[in-house]
Amino acid sequence: MYISEKRVEVRYAETDQMGVVYHANYVIWLELGRTQLIEDLGLSYVEMEKQGIVSPVLDLQVTYRKAMRYGERALVKTWIEALNPLRVVYGYEVYNEKEELCITASTTNILVKQDTFRPVSFKKFYPEWYEVYEKAKKQSE
Repeated sequence: MYISEKRVEVRYAETDQMGVVYHANYVIWLELGRTQLIEDLGLSYVEMEKQGIVSPVLDLQVTYRKAMRYGERALVKTWIEALNPLRVVYGYEVYNEKEELCITASTTNILVKQDTFRPVSFKKFYPEWYEVYEKAKKQSE
């Protein structure tokens, strides 16, 4: 399986009163990781949006293991966990600079028409993307 990596600097504005990264900011980092994966695979989410298709998150699961603080750098690892014609499940791990696992997460995304928000088949509308995702998912299987 192909695993993308994205480094993220923890900014002061992302911390809470306790000096640790506020939990919701990890979700933004997941999006950065997902975007990096798409780019690494030679695809463009921007081009998909220009065609009137968007990919909302249907489900989000996050397990917080270790707090991160201002001044640290996070490493977001992202991969394709599961894939079918209607859904993509992305897997994530976020590590600190000491290579300690800070969170594990997954998101389930679908494709919808931007104007109606009606679901569309990933495999049918974007067969090239689907094939690239299949290959990236299966590299280690």
